[in-house]
Amino acid sequence: MNWYGVTCFRSNNRVRDLIISNDNNLTSKFPLSIGNLPYLESLFLDHLPNLYGPIPIEPISKLLKLRTLTISSTGMSGRIPNFPAQMKHLYNLDLSSNHFSGTLPHSLYKLPKLGSIFFYNNSLTGSIPPSYGYFNNKNLPSLLLSHNQLSGRLPISLATLNTTVIELSYNKFEGDASMLFGSNKATREIYLSQNLFTFDLGKVELSKTMTTLDVSHNQIYGKLPMGIENILSLNVSYNNLCGKIPKGGNMHLFGVNSFFHNKCLCGSPLLNCK
Repeated sequence: MNWYGVTCFRSNNRVRDLIISNDNNLTSKFPLSIGNLPYLESLFLDHLPNLYGPIPIEPISKLLKLRTLTISSTGMSGRIPNFPAQMKHLYNLDLSSNHFSGTLPHSLYKLPKLGSIFFYNNSLTGSIPPSYGYFNNKNLPSLLLSHNQLSGRLPISLATLNTTVIELSYNKFEGDASMLFGSNKATREIYLSQNLFTFDLGKVELSKTMTTLDVSHNQIYGKLPMGIENILSLNVSYNNLCGKIPKGGNMHLFGVNSFFHNKCLCGSPLLNCK
């Protein structure tokens, strides 16, 4: 077993941070003894392909001082549990690139300081619970749910979130996603590609901090929104958009691949408008 990081408090020699990473020889379920580390603030179980089984909520729920929980790129499976509200210091929750299935845990909003949710690259199903619009921390920095099997419509309650990065690509979402946008938000990056979203892109208001927008491979219609020339990374291809592509700003950075396969977009770098 490769223990790449064990950090203890100097005052009491209690374990503060535990990192177990990059070990192909470790074959085990989640070590229940981790629940006996009550002062633990950071737990990283990363790139452990033979770590298997579900997340045991009983030992995890004893880690009341935990701020960061990372279980990533492992063989773990089962449902993502509802973490108890008593874990009031938990801020980063990274369960990406595993084999977790089932629906999204609905009570995460009860974790008062939760800021980053990384659930991408799993086999999660169902829709996003309306409770995901009710986080105490409205300035949720990151909500990354891409590369799952999630479906259905987005709850309108997501309009209250002020996420820096939201990533919903490669799922089966449908309907409206306009509530994710807003000129008064601090959103920098939105990834919605490879879904079934249908809404008028021309009516959304982009945040002044927006740098990346990828809505490719959907059923989105309307015109390109105002302010799109300020974006640094853009892909609106494979939709039903129309109208003239604006000039100026950063538009010279984008080639045909950013715009092609739409209904009637025109202007450079596509064909001239008639």
